[in-house]
Amino acid sequence: MTPPMTSATPTFDQILEQAHSIGKNVLAVHAASVDRDARFPREAIEALREARLLSAYVPREIGGMGLSILQIAKICEVLGQYCGSSAMIYAMHKIQVACIVHHALVSPYFRNYLRELVDQQRLIASATTELGVGGDLRSSLCAVEIEGDAFRLTKKAPVISYGEAADDILVTCRTSPEALPSDQVQVLVRRGDYTADPLSGWDTMGFRGTCSSGFTLCATGSRDQILPTPFAEILAHTMHPVSHIVWCSLWSGIAISAVIQARAFVRMEARKTPGETPLSAIRLAEVDCVLQEMRHNVGSLTREYHQLLVDERPEAFSDFGFSIRTNNLKLSCSQVIVEIVGRALLIC
Repeated sequence: MTPPMTSATPTFDQILEQAHSIGKNVLAVHAASVDRDARFPREAIEALREARLLSAYVPREIGGMGLSILQIAKICEVLGQYCGSSAMIYAMHKIQVACIVHHALVSPYFRNYLRELVDQQRLIASATTELGVGGDLRSSLCAVEIEGDAFRLTKKAPVISYGEAADDILVTCRTSPEALPSDQVQVLVRRGDYTADPLSGWDTMGFRGTCSSGFTLCATGSRDQILPTPFAEILAHTMHPVSHIVWCSLWSGIAISAVIQARAFVRMEARKTPGETPLSAIRLAEVDCVLQEMRHNVGSLTREYHQLLVDERPEAFSDFGFSIRTNNLKLSCSQVIVEIVGRALLIC
């Protein structure tokens, strides 16, 4: 069982301790079956709901924990040590929460929605990719059609991670049927107001529990559910940097777990030959250096992004250099994690 918080306003150390407890007692227990069966990690998400961690990035004045991106990244790293799929779902949910927090608080509808998210611990998915655009997030064929105060939309999405388990979905689409492909908005569609007909299945080598199948999404709702900020701004300011930060953080968690297992093996080998340093200890020192460099790079960009948010410098997110550093972080971490896990496997 997850231990209860010791105060009404827990410290971040207490939150991390609870995340580790959930990881050990829930995520790690079910990780093998989640991966083997490519099933949604319902036990993990329910435990995170009970801990109220799905609203951790919602500002305190709306009822959330008001954590920073630095703290959210740390939680993702912790969860990544126990179950990659569960950590990825949590990270992707947090990307959607950040889009609303950063770009829709001026809307009474979305402020009320965030209160719902806090009360009900709602899980948000994302439908950004679309058949026919080649994976380009800055292009949409789907368009939102507005009639009076209502909207409707239809989107053929080849991937909607945990779409069947989500409470709500943020959908990218053109602002109207006449709009250019790059003239986009995000629309929040609510469970009960949309249908999702299967397009494709999900049988992969990794992150199998994210259940990222494809669907034809047909939705209706109120025009108030359209985020008031153009998607181009949301992508540059929030979706692009936050996604890379939380992904790389959970990858760091996976790498940490691999090195921990390698370290336990080296200790076991050392006990067999007291007074002698096993060869595997040298390999462990080498892989630990690679891991520390990876974590340093993730932390560096996360701190930079956090400071830009604190300083309220939106123009910096359009800077080419910042975008390149963000892309390079994802590229380097996605390569280094394979190296770290491979070296840890060699040690063991």
